[in-house]
Amino acid sequence: MGELTRTIQQRLDDAYASLRTARADGDTYLADIRQEEINELLRIAANNDISLPD
Repeated sequence: MGELTRTIQQRLDDAYASLRTARADGDTYLADIRQEEINELLRIAANNDISLPD
């Protein structure tokens, strides 16, 4: 696994955890930000032919 793949995976893990917390706390603004961050990371991964686990 390359450095870019590890970095994207770690950032996704962090973003998903933050998204779950934001939703649980009812913080829709933070949830929206985290969802956009996740979308962007997934786009970067796809553009670089990086396969990520579900």
